[in-house]
Amino acid sequence: MSANPGSFPVKIRQAQKEDIETLLSLIDSLADYESLPRPDNDARARLAGHGFGPHPKFEVFLAEVDGKAVGYSISFETYSSFLARPTFYLEDLFVMPEYRKLGAGLALFKNCVRLARQRDCGRMEWQVLDWNENAIRFYERLGAKQLKEWLPYRLTRDDLAALDI
Repeated sequence: MSANPGSFPVKIRQAQKEDIETLLSLIDSLADYESLPRPDNDARARLAGHGFGPHPKFEVFLAEVDGKAVGYSISFETYSSFLARPTFYLEDLFVMPEYRKLGAGLALFKNCVRLARQRDCGRMEWQVLDWNENAIRFYERLGAKQLKEWLPYRLTRDDLAALDI
């Protein structure tokens, strides 16, 4: 699918328990993209329980185009004892390659920034593979800063507030 950004409306919504198969399919696509093994059956069961059980350990948001889930984010909070504030940690942000350039990745990221602001987080952090130049350019255009060899990125509380999203 090729189109101009914004030509298809992207809807972001929180995933529900009934979305687990969709999420697992998207995680499989991310594994394929990163040349990693797909989650095995035990991991798939844990993902379902940890994400949609009585005490969720992470939250999932889906990006939809024309009612089809084309991307997702997984996030959770950590805590900074030095800032004495939560840290919004973005574990995964992935959009199916054929749906890139439609604004789904940016919409998912904006949702994360919104959540970090609402929760009064001191910063937002994530990791980027060093070979993923497209992701590196995407995040750096938004003002994120590379920290060390693992390529962690961070938006401080002030950066989150200053981001015009």
